Amino acid sequence: MTEEVGVVTGDLELRTAMGEDGVVTAKVRYAGAEEWYRVRGGMCKLADERDHAAVHSLLLGVLNRPSG
Repeated sequence: MTEEVGVVTGDLELRTAMGEDGVVTAKVRYAGAEEWYRVRGGMCKLADERDHAAVHSLLLGVLNRPSG
């Protein structure tokens, strides 16, 4: 579920970015598209910037819903 357009399905790409304040924001887009959409609830503040990679990996696991 995204803030801007609701549900998105199909081949998606995930991007996480961490600001200087330690807040990580998750966005998705259709594979190869230019427009990114904010994942609903896809923000958290990290105590340690080294946790960013782990958060990204966890989100990949949660958001990956292969059909079948």
